[in-house]
Amino acid sequence: MTRSQPSSADTLSNLLVMLMATTTGLVVASNYYAQPLLHTIADELNLTYAKAGIIVTVAQASYALGLVLLVPLGDLLERRRLIITMMFFATAGLLVSANAQNFIMLLSGTAIAGAFSVVAQVLVPFAATLSSPQHRGKVVGTIMSGLLMGILLARTAAGGLSSLGDWHTVYWVAAALMLLNTLALWYLLPRHAPTNSRMHYGKLIVSVFTLFVRYPVHFQRSMLGCLIFAMFSVLWTSLAFLLSSEPWSLPDATIGLFGLAGAAGALSARRAGVLADRGHSRSLTLIGVLALLLSWGLIGLGAHSLIALLAGIVLLDLALQAVHITNMNLVLGLDENARNRLNSGYMFLYFVGGAAGSMASAAVYQQGGWIGVTLLGASLGFITLLYALGMRAVPGQAQEA
Repeated sequence: MTRSQPSSADTLSNLLVMLMATTTGLVVASNYYAQPLLHTIADELNLTYAKAGIIVTVAQASYALGLVLLVPLGDLLERRRLIITMMFFATAGLLVSANAQNFIMLLSGTAIAGAFSVVAQVLVPFAATLSSPQHRGKVVGTIMSGLLMGILLARTAAGGLSSLGDWHTVYWVAAALMLLNTLALWYLLPRHAPTNSRMHYGKLIVSVFTLFVRYPVHFQRSMLGCLIFAMFSVLWTSLAFLLSSEPWSLPDATIGLFGLAGAAGALSARRAGVLADRGHSRSLTLIGVLALLLSWGLIGLGAHSLIALLAGIVLLDLALQAVHITNMNLVLGLDENARNRLNSGYMFLYFVGGAAGSMASAAVYQQGGWIGVTLLGASLGFITLLYALGMRAVPGQAQEA
């Protein structure tokens, strides 16, 4: 038995908001379980660190592809059915990875899970549609906190489960949890009619990109998202290489615990959403981008001080979350009839940045070690700050772009 489509007077229950937040975290986590285990997977499958980094790049690239080809379907199809279907395919991808005995099979499972885990980006605009305008930032912030918690705690869970079994164990457990979560969504999600049921699929996909032209603030904020997530991926892709090497030589479980430091940033999402609702978008953006740049000074000391490294991770993730939630609140407020496509375009560029950051980070670490990674991240931070300072408000499109 399922709930019918709610009336305009209905609001999201706390239970449903928390379920959506949990779902976004769980499905996005499937793209990050490999990160703290890259050195272990590389050793078992006889890969170089640069080649092992391709696993993360494939996850993020397939996610970006899913954002363009699958997320817009939320404006075309009944959303509950679409969400449940995508959850089952994401689970199937995890099962392929769980059974992987070679690099190609692992990449195949990673690609399937990555593409269909974009269901998280169908849930975010769905929640924005079901919530009242004055609480949209708060709801989006809560759900996005679940997403970032999933990205970060995936590393902690992967490290712990790998220590109990091996890296295959991580994917078996993840698939089981995904299936249970899918059943909960089937029971609790309301049905909701599509907003553009008569639009042709091809036209729907093209409109993902034409919206960048229609809403300049959308393109501005999407490019900013691309830059900040590239920085995030530069750090987290190579962190396991640093911590598993001398002088630290940490095991998988301990490396995974570093995700807890980054989780502090996820806890700021709700507050960032409230501030964005109150019109502090530009201030949050500039403070956040400056903090991202400064965090690399601490991260660069990570080859000699774990305390400095932890402080840098916390600062980077707090800052990223503040900027990201501000971006999302502005973008999703542009057009309620195109929220899935607006979210699709934003997150597409966001994860293109992530894929590029992952690939560059692994290659730079192979050649230049942690110093090279730090210089790469700091350079991106400086470029991002210049970009944010150069952005101009677009009248009539956002509170404070």
